[in-house]
Amino acid sequence: MLGASMAGLLAARVLADSYDRVTVVERDRLGAAYEPRRGVPQGKHVHALLPSGSQALEVLFPGLLADLVSGGAKVVEDYTEFYFSIAGNRLSSDVQPGVLTYLPTRPRLEGCVRERVRALPRVRIADGSDVVGLVSDGTRRRVIGVRVMARAAGSAEEVLSADLVVDAMGRGTRTPTWLRGLGYEMPAEESVSVHMGYSSLSVRLQPGTEPEKLVLIGPAPDRPRGMALFATEDDTWLFTATGYRGHHPATSFEEMVDGIAAFAPPHVVDALRRAEPLSAVATYRYDANRRRRYDRLSRFPQGLIVFGDAMCGFNPIYAQGMSVAALQAIALRDCLCVGGDDVERRFFRAAAAPVDVAWRLAVGADLTQPLVEGARPLQIRLVNRYVRHLLEVGRHDPVVAAQFLLVSALLDHPSRLMRPEIIARVLRGMGRSERVADAELIHMAGE
Repeated sequence: MLGASMAGLLAARVLADSYDRVTVVERDRLGAAYEPRRGVPQGKHVHALLPSGSQALEVLFPGLLADLVSGGAKVVEDYTEFYFSIAGNRLSSDVQPGVLTYLPTRPRLEGCVRERVRALPRVRIADGSDVVGLVSDGTRRRVIGVRVMARAAGSAEEVLSADLVVDAMGRGTRTPTWLRGLGYEMPAEESVSVHMGYSSLSVRLQPGTEPEKLVLIGPAPDRPRGMALFATEDDTWLFTATGYRGHHPATSFEEMVDGIAAFAPPHVVDALRRAEPLSAVATYRYDANRRRRYDRLSRFPQGLIVFGDAMCGFNPIYAQGMSVAALQAIALRDCLCVGGDDVERRFFRAAAAPVDVAWRLAVGADLTQPLVEGARPLQIRLVNRYVRHLLEVGRHDPVVAAQFLLVSALLDHPSRLMRPEIIARVLRGMGRSERVADAELIHMAGE
């Protein structure tokens, strides 16, 4: 198991059910504290765990969600506790999708998962070690291990034999290069450059100024900036400002608040202006959505799987990464339970399903931004136009809003937005001139 990221830990949990020994090789030194680590530079920023991800985590670690809550993590039970604005549309506050949204910080969630994985008798975590390369058999048809080296001075390279190697080393994966060295094609890549910037810090709000537990305001086509604010475990709050290319947020607290004042609701701006900053501002830059199509390779060595962000990385503002990794872990579990040969190809095909949905949602939303470069074929333009109408109607129609939230949470397939009853509600909610002009376009978008 290469990498003790969230994806790596989830994969290790699944592998422990099918293998006698699971070794997790991690570059960072892993302490016991719930603190951001060097290998997760985005760990100091707002993360959201989608309901699909929390449900998958509970399947893999029964009781984990209750432990997170007992440790102080907040839960959105009633959607009046959730201020959600997307593409300039605040969805109806009457929406009740019927699912809970858990709000652990990334360090707390990863730390709790790591504790549970460490406790598994079949798992050993070898931290402070670099992965140097793959080891293959004489035919190069199978990967039989990895070469690793401890980061301590004077360490020697070591070979770890393995029946299955799982690469969960994130966006820094070297598997494509390693494949080429073994005589295989590198996977085709799909990418969309977003050049997203983050600035975040922890704050303490003044009593009586607290807004909803979770405030999410996404960018709009005419506004390439967004923000998030959510209640954390120790009764402080994490504040993040975001911006696309050329509109990265400021690096001081006061300027961050000034930057979101024009589009955030007055009660949120007032709470932040009166807040006490508790940390320095942390920054993060994300260049591009990138998907590697391992599911389309005609030749691939046995004994190797690519997982999590090493397979596909998404714009972080959509909060899909951890949840998609959890869904991939469920897919891997199911493939291993079936047994038999060719588990690698079966996993890539199974994992493609949740990745496809998340990719379509993220890339489609990014391409509504004029600053994002990329092809916009007719189908994407039609779908985005329909979604724009749907979100506008979702301001006052809780049924439409609930269906959108279930899709964005990866609980329902995007095709659910094209159900006849949803289309009918969108058409009824549009103005008459828009309805006449776009009825045919909506029909085409659903084809």
